[in-house]
Amino acid sequence: MIEKLLGITSAAAEAATAAANTAAAAGATADPNAAVQEVNPVISLLFTFAPLVLIFVIFYFMMIRPQRKKDKQVKEMLNNLKAGDRVCTIGGIYGTITGLKDDTVTLAVGRENTTMVIARWGIRSVEEVTIENDAQDLN
Repeated sequence: MIEKLLGITSAAAEAATAAANTAAAAGATADPNAAVQEVNPVISLLFTFAPLVLIFVIFYFMMIRPQRKKDKQVKEMLNNLKAGDRVCTIGGIYGTITGLKDDTVTLAVGRENTTMVIARWGIRSVEEVTIENDAQDLN
């Protein structure tokens, strides 16, 4: 089917017939499959590697590229953390950032503002919470 779409088989057959007609006109007996045998290694090599290349392209656009975009967004989010951000950890704990160091984040959690120190990579998301007045309680 692919051969028909690309027209390679018909081109090879036309070349074989042209070679046979030329040889017949010259008075020699020629093998009509000779031209096809010369083209076959190239065609077979093309059709051998084409599915592998196609699979790689599909995997790149369906899996690798979206994962790289997601990793870039997560890295950007972790780099933009600041004190006062309301976050959710990968364990499902909601808290407010009170301090940042290189690889650690200090969170205030619960009504008593209990402090927790977690790894920076343990932050899943930054919550979009706005405080309208100082009396409003997040916990």
